[in-house]
Amino acid sequence: MVETEKIIEVVKRTKPFFRDREAVGNIRVKGLADYATQVDDGVQKFLAEELKKMYPDIGFLGEESYAGEQVSGRMWIVDPVDGTTNLIHHYRQSVVSVALASEGEIVLGIIYHPYTEELYCAEAGKGAYKNGVPIHVSHVKELSHSLIAVGTSPYYHEYAADNFAVFQKIFLQCEDIRRSGSAAFDLAHVAEGSTEAYFERNLKIWDYAAGLLLIREAGGDVTDYEGNPIRLTSTINNIVADNGHLGEEIRAIINE
Repeated sequence: MVETEKIIEVVKRTKPFFRDREAVGNIRVKGLADYATQVDDGVQKFLAEELKKMYPDIGFLGEESYAGEQVSGRMWIVDPVDGTTNLIHHYRQSVVSVALASEGEIVLGIIYHPYTEELYCAEAGKGAYKNGVPIHVSHVKELSHSLIAVGTSPYYHEYAADNFAVFQKIFLQCEDIRRSGSAAFDLAHVAEGSTEAYFERNLKIWDYAAGLLLIREAGGDVTDYEGNPIRLTSTINNIVADNGHLGEEIRAIINE
């Protein structure tokens, strides 16, 4: 077992990294619309070192050091800055995402917004919380009354036409759509009931690991585009997260 409150305190200690404008401006290009900054590197190094000191037997998978390893045994899954493009542009929608996997299941998920100090946390079988207050997905059952978050898969321009065709179909059937630029934060919004659903193609495991548990513990559902449960055996997935009422309808629109 790990001590959740101590993990939360470690995650909160990443906040000063986001205030370092020089580090924010030190940018490394990894690929198409895919960047890392000294903030990404600094936060990951800090978390890796602190978690290793606390739990030396737990493995570590982080976005900035990923080398193709698979999730196995007990392992931390970390996105040090989910929303790096937002960070670079000083668009204050970036979060830290930390999950703990154990034997193929996420057992702890933490999403921390360093600008607003919103902290979402879920433990398997213990519910989901925002700053210590229980949260739950929304009870809206009609797409026409729903606010839907979308992700543009910015690293994969080859899917742009298909993605935006789906966005248009969803937009014409729901109340409105939103895009934050942070998959983890979009998942947190579904968990707390601010949005009814969120979907995006080709997400990496560090994008959704913490949010996966958060939504399930808040009463929602997360599947791939075909309706299959998300497995940690794959490090990339197409994700549909919803409040437990709209997933089937959204998947049908995606697959038309």
